[in-house]
Amino acid sequence: MKYLFLVFAIFTSSSFYSQNSDLSNVTRKAEFPGGKEAFRNEFMKMVHGYVDLTAYAVNGKFSFVITIDEKGKMSEMKIYPKVRNDDEFRQDMDFAMRRIKKKWKPALQNGIPVSSNIIFEINFSSEHSDHEY
Repeated sequence: MKYLFLVFAIFTSSSFYSQNSDLSNVTRKAEFPGGKEAFRNEFMKMVHGYVDLTAYAVNGKFSFVITIDEKGKMSEMKIYPKVRNDDEFRQDMDFAMRRIKKKWKPALQNGIPVSSNIIFEINFSSEHSDHEY
């Protein structure tokens, strides 16, 4: 439990974009066409269109860590903290993420595309999700 709290605290204190810690010479962070607000809007549109949030105990702030590979494709998603029906919730969130068709511009390190992570938070309640930025 302490480990989960530590991980959650680290992720919630981070800014929206976060690069892998071994990328000390990142010259450009991963970018979504239209910026972070455009990504968040597109993600929430897919969540509301394809996921029944009433099936989960999703109340409060959740951190999403998404890996953007060297080609600009979203390749992995981690969600903190865990919830009841966690496997199904993660699968549904992953499905919503994969419905987004636009590709990211990958992060660059010394002019070479590299894999990196982005972090964003969503405040869910049983009635709605927070759309504030």
